[in-house]
Amino acid sequence: MGALGVIPTPLRNFIFDDASAALRPIDPPSAVWYKLGMFAEGSAKIPSLKKWLVAVRPWALPASTMPVVFGTSLAVVIGGAPFQAGRFVLALLAMVILHSGANMLSDVFDFRRGLDRERTPVSGAIVRGWLSASTVTAAAAVFFLAGSALGLLLVWMTGRTLLIIGAAGLAIGLFYTFLKYRALGDLAVFLNFGILGSLGAWVVQTGAFSWLPVIWTVPLAMLVSAILHANNWRDTVTDRERRIRTVASWLGDKGSLYYYGGLIFGPFLLFLGLMAIPRLTGRDLVPLPWTFLLAWLAFPRALGLWARARQRYAPRRPMDFIVLDGATSQYNLVFGLLATASVWAHYLISKVL
Repeated sequence: MGALGVIPTPLRNFIFDDASAALRPIDPPSAVWYKLGMFAEGSAKIPSLKKWLVAVRPWALPASTMPVVFGTSLAVVIGGAPFQAGRFVLALLAMVILHSGANMLSDVFDFRRGLDRERTPVSGAIVRGWLSASTVTAAAAVFFLAGSALGLLLVWMTGRTLLIIGAAGLAIGLFYTFLKYRALGDLAVFLNFGILGSLGAWVVQTGAFSWLPVIWTVPLAMLVSAILHANNWRDTVTDRERRIRTVASWLGDKGSLYYYGGLIFGPFLLFLGLMAIPRLTGRDLVPLPWTFLLAWLAFPRALGLWARARQRYAPRRPMDFIVLDGATSQYNLVFGLLATASVWAHYLISKVL
């Protein structure tokens, strides 16, 4: 799952210095809309740092780290837990390492299955010939071991509840490619980079399970699924040719459009429901603070993405649909930051009032 759109320009230029390759329209709206230019650079000329940055894909990490930040904020502000900075840093670092390992392992399986063979401006280090599949596999194993070690340290510090959450997340990460090939990739990232990330961060700070971070993180988790869906929607034709089943290939083009719309607009409605329903029913439920109306500042971005998706056959700019996953990743980051700001705005208002 790439996220080219969130890379700062200097870093993007350092990594993808061939991103101006010529484009030629082929067969909209599939993955082969555009044939991107080939590379002339040899592996020996590429700095090692650049090779491993492409292999690890750090620009995709906001999708997994934002739930940790959000869940920690909920634990401190709503859960009343004292902020434990050391545990927060360990949890964030473990998520970064495990996500990076999953990225590398996914690239290895995609390459060996023949899904990634043509080099493009956003392709990985294996496809470019910079690193061998065996080298990346070994590195992924090291990352999974290191991330698991940090997770076990946190379990020792917080308790067995985190062990169950961490084991579930690790299993999803290890078998992500298997799940992705069977139309379960959207669910996998929804759980790992949404629900489990936020819940794990809550447990790290509070030491106890709660349904609150599970329910309140659903809107953020939906946007992570939207990133993957945009990627799979673009690749529908090539996935079908290789008998890869994704939600996008199962729904078809029109169904994918509606599904994408639900994923990017649904979070706003869910936040409204979480604000209103507990207050209207009078049940013993914790209502979402009204400060979460701040998330609606991201609504114009959602409208822009919807326009890109609807105009996929005749995009305003040639790459609009091709990099829809990257643009959705940007939107996910903005929405997540606004949601986290909403938590702390509630905290500040409660202190003043």
